[in-house]
This record gives sequence, structure tokens and C-alpha cells, in this order.
Amino acid sequence: MRKRKGEDYDVPELTARDFKRMRPAREVHPRLVESYERARGRPRKAAPKVAVTLRLDPEIVAALRASGAGWQTRTNAVLAKWVRKMPTKRPRV
Repeated sequence: MRKRKGEDYDVPELTARDFKRMRPAREVHPRLVESYERARGRPRKAAPKVAVTLRLDPEIVAALRASGAGWQTRTNAVLAKWVRKMPTKRPRV
């Protein structure tokens, strides 16, 4: 291999033989791949929340936000309590 100005010699160019010898990472290091896949993102919830768009009066939104961090969670709890008290047949929350 002849040295050229500006080339990176720590990482040699891959040959056709190198490509033929390659195997998927899952075959070579299955536990490493498994731990990487398991560790990505948040754990999945059994009953994930549903994103919705809801139009509210500005003063209602201002009051909810003014209550501080967690206002959306508290709003969900209030709505869930209200749904449970409704006399009509609704899905249980």
C-alpha cells in the first residue's frame, strides 16, 4: 500500500475479501446487541397515553400552566375522576 498525502492509515480500505468475511453483529456479539436494543428509549407502557388536540379557553390553560410542573398529569387525573362519576355507560379509566 503506497502512502498518499492526507490519507488515514489507521483505518485501511476494506477489500472485497473483507466484505465477504463480514457477519452481522447479532451473530458475532449477540449479548451486546441485545443489551443495546433493550436500553434504547423509555420502557413501553401497558396502556400508553393518547395524544389529542383540545381547544380550551385561554384563562383555563393559563390557570393549569400556572399550577406548575405536572399540570398535564393533574388535568388527566381530574378528567379521569369526572369520567368515573358520570352516570352514563362509558369505558372505565
